[in-house]
Amino acid sequence: MITVSDLSLKFSEKPLFKDVNLKFIKGNCYGIIGANGAGKSTFLKVLSGELEHDTGEISITPGERMAVLSQDHFKYDSYSVKETVMMGYPKLYEIGKEKDAIYEKPDFSEEDGIKASELEAEFGELGGYESENQIEQMLSGLGLEEEFHDKMMSELDESQKVRVLLAQALFGNPDILLLDEPTNGLDLESISWLEDFLMEFENCVIVVSHDRHFLNAVCTYVCDIDYGKITQFTGNYDFWYQMSQIMQRQAKDQQKKREDKMADLKEFIQRFASNASKSKQASSRKKVLEKLQLEELPVTSRKFPYVHFQSERSIGNFVLTAEKINSKDDDGTVLLDNFSITVHPGEKVAFVGMEHNSITSFFDIISEQKKADSGTVTWGQTTKHTYMGRDNSAYFNNELNITDWLKQYSPDQDDAYVRGFLGRMLFTGDESLKKVKVLSGGEKVRCMLSKMMLSGANVLVLDDPTNHLDLESIESLNEGLVKFSGVVIFSSHDHEFISTIANRIVEITPKGIIDRMMNFDDYLKDEQVKALRKEYYAGTDKKIRF
Repeated sequence: MITVSDLSLKFSEKPLFKDVNLKFIKGNCYGIIGANGAGKSTFLKVLSGELEHDTGEISITPGERMAVLSQDHFKYDSYSVKETVMMGYPKLYEIGKEKDAIYEKPDFSEEDGIKASELEAEFGELGGYESENQIEQMLSGLGLEEEFHDKMMSELDESQKVRVLLAQALFGNPDILLLDEPTNGLDLESISWLEDFLMEFENCVIVVSHDRHFLNAVCTYVCDIDYGKITQFTGNYDFWYQMSQIMQRQAKDQQKKREDKMADLKEFIQRFASNASKSKQASSRKKVLEKLQLEELPVTSRKFPYVHFQSERSIGNFVLTAEKINSKDDDGTVLLDNFSITVHPGEKVAFVGMEHNSITSFFDIISEQKKADSGTVTWGQTTKHTYMGRDNSAYFNNELNITDWLKQYSPDQDDAYVRGFLGRMLFTGDESLKKVKVLSGGEKVRCMLSKMMLSGANVLVLDDPTNHLDLESIESLNEGLVKFSGVVIFSSHDHEFISTIANRIVEITPKGIIDRMMNFDDYLKDEQVKALRKEYYAGTDKKIRF
């Protein structure tokens, strides 16, 4: 258990949060939410001891082990994958290293034998002999194929390292588990595995995440960082959202009643202040008015961008046909094999599954970012499409500020118009003059969304658009795509995002395509789909979870 008492922390004289009093108890999962910059990751660092707080106290039940999801993706490059995971349980790892060192001694003595025997017994008590199998199962569950289990960490790419570091945090049944954005870089299959793992986990979990479905699935409490304080709510994310809306309405209602009462008092005083018979009452009401302070609603740190896609023209009957598309990766890996699809008006098509490179390749091809090895792509004459890829870094390798960058794509070149538009996307004041090359991942995505909104396109193609976005931006984008009257072709690892937008699901598998006109939740439940997925993934190294 962790007990937080009267905790306060400030940066540059500005308080992030103060007077925090919370308890984190075994058997519960606590979701930490709040706007970008509210202090979610900072709070986890304070709990782990990585960062000092200004006042207050944090106490952890003696003897309990805390595990933290590492954010340093290069820290373990000189270690193997399995060794990196094992290091998540320091005591077991050190005992294992110590006993192995004894066995490697050239002058192995009787005393060494006794010590090794003691270490073997302790290693066994801590579950050391089952650890390799557990590590392999964990890595496979998180989507890291067996061929990578014995490699060095330096040989892995970013997404693979994230999975190993997550396995490291989960390994060895820690008493307290701190996870900062654990679903980043994971596909839907791996997120599903993690949800199942955490729902069965019997100890204490504290997690920061922008994935609404994930928070709903695993959280028993939500801790909201806002208004310079941390408030704990019982229930998952949806319950917190409903409660926060009710509380906000109640606060506004109370403020309105206070304003109305003050207006009535002022009117009475003005009308009867000079009336001898009413002057006593007017004087009395004046005293009441002086005592009645108008309390402003506290300013929330949450900011929602305005995401609205408006087509220049209606879409016709013919949208897109791709026929017999073939594409290979640079190393010769087949990404698309005679892939064909026709997209119709009114469709919002979600591409799902574990073949992420194949999906990206298809999106790149239909958006003219790359050429197919063979096959044809035909767009309807009335269509205008715009694309936001998974990697948009090339757009920002220049010296332009945000205003000038966006003017490249704006039909209206007036600075006031462009800055007004940027303000709706949360780039206010001097922020609109920032150089685009120094923007964060989330800021770059908001810039790309701005570019798409200015295009007037009636077909939107988006490859994993929720990457780097906070909850508020995801909700705004989600709502914007639901309301959009044109065609949407997209991929995402966000379950809630897919289930609320898509009316057609396409899954590219190693052995075939599954294409269904239905929403995502129905797709997951459909027995024919389940049978096809089992057939198409059989004999591959892909482990299906949902």
